[in-house]
Amino acid sequence: MQFHEVRFPTTLSFGSVGGPERRTDVVTISNGFEERNSPWAHSRRRYDAGMGMRSLDDIEVLIAFFEARMGQLFGFRWKDWSDFRSCRPSVQPGAQDQDLGVGDGAQLTFELRKTYVSGAFSYVRPITKPVEGSVLVALDGQVQTLGVDFTVDAGIGVVTFVTPPAAGVAVTAGFEFDVPVRFDTDAIQTSVASFRAGEVPNVPIVEVRV
Repeated sequence: MQFHEVRFPTTLSFGSVGGPERRTDVVTISNGFEERNSPWAHSRRRYDAGMGMRSLDDIEVLIAFFEARMGQLFGFRWKDWSDFRSCRPSVQPGAQDQDLGVGDGAQLTFELRKTYVSGAFSYVRPITKPVEGSVLVALDGQVQTLGVDFTVDAGIGVVTFVTPPAAGVAVTAGFEFDVPVRFDTDAIQTSVASFRAGEVPNVPIVEVRV
């Protein structure tokens, strides 16, 4: 995976548009009923960074970032302002926000994840790009100390304990996170005249699997 552990400037991503997309195959059979199937276990997010451009200086920052990533070649981190915390965006993360699993006395590593719940249904999203220094961890509600009780690999979203949690102990975490993405184009087209007239460039961003 060709990936740069650098975040797209948040001053430019703020104001962008985008969100999750799914791929669903829909087949209508002869009696009018439908059969639906999804080949994707996880959603994929798309954004348009062009909506966050507010000045010609923003365009210069965008072009510098684009050139440093060599277009689509290297992935990078993206802050999704509508969904970047283990809790609601309006509150601060807590160590019991998300369930990571249950200890068995032997397992040392636990992957970060976020569960989305609607009624009786839920979806578990892997979190692979936590923001470094933001991860809080608890065992049965007891907050653990980073660097003493556990470490975090912010590049893959894995928590590693110094001592494996005992059998039956609930492992929970709270955190902020980024989305691993890349540019979905190898060309950025800008015009000073059109930008001053209120037109912004199209800068497609797409999530990548890591």
